[in-house]
Amino acid sequence: MNEKNQTWVSEIVLLGFQNLHNFKVPLFSLFLLIYILTVWENVLIIVLVAFSRNLHSPMYLLIQQLSVSDLMQSTNIVPTLLLTIMNEGAAVQLVGCITQLCCFGGLETLQCLLLAVMAYDRYVAICIPLRYTSIMSHKVCVTLILISWLLGLIITFNTGNAVHSLQFGKKNSIDHFFCDFFPFVELSCSNTFFFHIEVILLSVPAIFFPFILISVSYMCIAHAILKIVSHTGRQKAFSTCSSHLAVVSMFYGTLIAIYLAPSKTRSQTISKVLSLLYTVVIPLVNPVIYSFRSKDIKDALKKLLEGYCSQLDTYGVVKQI
Repeated sequence: MNEKNQTWVSEIVLLGFQNLHNFKVPLFSLFLLIYILTVWENVLIIVLVAFSRNLHSPMYLLIQQLSVSDLMQSTNIVPTLLLTIMNEGAAVQLVGCITQLCCFGGLETLQCLLLAVMAYDRYVAICIPLRYTSIMSHKVCVTLILISWLLGLIITFNTGNAVHSLQFGKKNSIDHFFCDFFPFVELSCSNTFFFHIEVILLSVPAIFFPFILISVSYMCIAHAILKIVSHTGRQKAFSTCSSHLAVVSMFYGTLIAIYLAPSKTRSQTISKVLSLLYTVVIPLVNPVIYSFRSKDIKDALKKLLEGYCSQLDTYGVVKQI
């Protein structure tokens, strides 16, 4: 397209879920409730791990960081989703759309890296337990967390820089409920070949390396579990990593189904439903799968509630005096 015929768009129209009619209010209420529960659950995990000394082990520090990323990702996507449901579409400023896209990519990268570190943590705990405290020390855990955040920020800025180089014409509508990568890039009238090459190169350290590390860790874990003689020992070893395995399966399963499987073989509605899984549902169920099954988390929550109740009782006595 010639430069003189170039029309710069100032906003992107998200079509969301069309023709909802009588389902508009129920769906809005459902996703609003899910968002409130997601915020409550993840904030609770963050607070419990921060203020409970018994939860300062590497495993719970990693779970805390995963809760932070889930909270940020949900806050990045769900408000736009609610807006598209109520208005049957939403107009978003181009800068806001690019910001949402970059934050989405950076947070997905962060989650991939955190899941990889958690898989390595489980590998050390099960396969070489006698050296666990020396290998996964507090310093090493914090360093790995900081590296994960740093790489997530690098991916965010690199994605923003790459997207900023694209040019857009008159077409400005996306058949989605948020500014997802491929639907957004399809709006560009620029040659996106080198852009896709850059994205593929960025996805290698952000997605594929963590996936390989997770796969190798669980192959070693499975081999170690099969060598355990007692049934009780096998069950205990498997229970320590079953939660993480469930989350990894959901997370990478939806990513592969959306971004690696051929998009022409499925409808856009199915793509939106799959996107709901990892942007709305997974941040909701992660705290349940990881934390609320844990005895340590339950004990920490019980102590927190008991302390809060005792403070209320003390306040009531002082007020009566």
